[in-house]
Amino acid sequence: MKYSYFPGCSLKGTGKAYEESLLPVFAALNIEVEELNDWNCCGATAYMAVDEVKACVLASRNLAIAEKVGHQELMAPCSACYLVLNKTKHYLHETPSVNKVVQTALASANLSYSGNVPVRHPLDILVHSVGLDRIKKAVKRPLKGLKVAPYYGCQIVRPYSTFDTAENPTSMDRLLEALGATVVRYPLKTRCCGASLTGTLPEPGLLCSYILLKEALKRGADVISTVCPLCQFNLDGYHDKIASRFEPVEIPTLYFTQLMGLAFGIPAEKLGLDKCLVPMKPLPELPAKAAPAKAA
Repeated sequence: MKYSYFPGCSLKGTGKAYEESLLPVFAALNIEVEELNDWNCCGATAYMAVDEVKACVLASRNLAIAEKVGHQELMAPCSACYLVLNKTKHYLHETPSVNKVVQTALASANLSYSGNVPVRHPLDILVHSVGLDRIKKAVKRPLKGLKVAPYYGCQIVRPYSTFDTAENPTSMDRLLEALGATVVRYPLKTRCCGASLTGTLPEPGLLCSYILLKEALKRGADVISTVCPLCQFNLDGYHDKIASRFEPVEIPTLYFTQLMGLAFGIPAEKLGLDKCLVPMKPLPELPAKAAPAKAA
């Protein structure tokens, strides 16, 4: 299957490392993706707080373009994009008055949307469509000995638990185990990272991130694995401020696709690892394979 790919604003900006690791990982698994032509910002969650109808119009344009392209499914890696596009689909199905306004707006741009394009997160695609057996076969450098705290954030399983449970998701846990990593028990895996509070109300925002980082260290994790650009930004980018307000809790936070890329043997420089402010320690070198015995 070929997927339409909606990068959203973050994967072209502060979350560029997500895209840089996602695309080679999908290529290694022979999964075809095509970036959605002329996509626009989904509006993130802030637009919904200002005007839900206009926010639906903005997001619906992307859904309409994806439907027009004809690919069966739309992939949205950013948690906010994934949530907004799914929320828009629900609004259009459940609220005829909103659907009417949206269809009128789309018609002015020679577009329409029937509501039949599934919006999927790459984690869902990898675990449930590609399958863990196929992923295991692609592993060339198992993440043996690497202790990982799986952090889902609060948006990909709430409020729509389309591919995992809201209370205790396990899809990323199982994926990491398929890569050979040791998954540490992380009860805060769906707790908020602080989201945009770090830029508007720094004290509570930093506290949220601090709690997550400290818990990961407490659990003995070497690295936090995340699926969300904003989560990665908050957990990776504020260590100096967190240390000055609370205490040092330094631990790398990587996208799950970066860990997949390392396990697949993709060079680190092609996975955006240079963009992480807290670098992950190099993985131990694999022992050299013994040369085949010469025939007598």
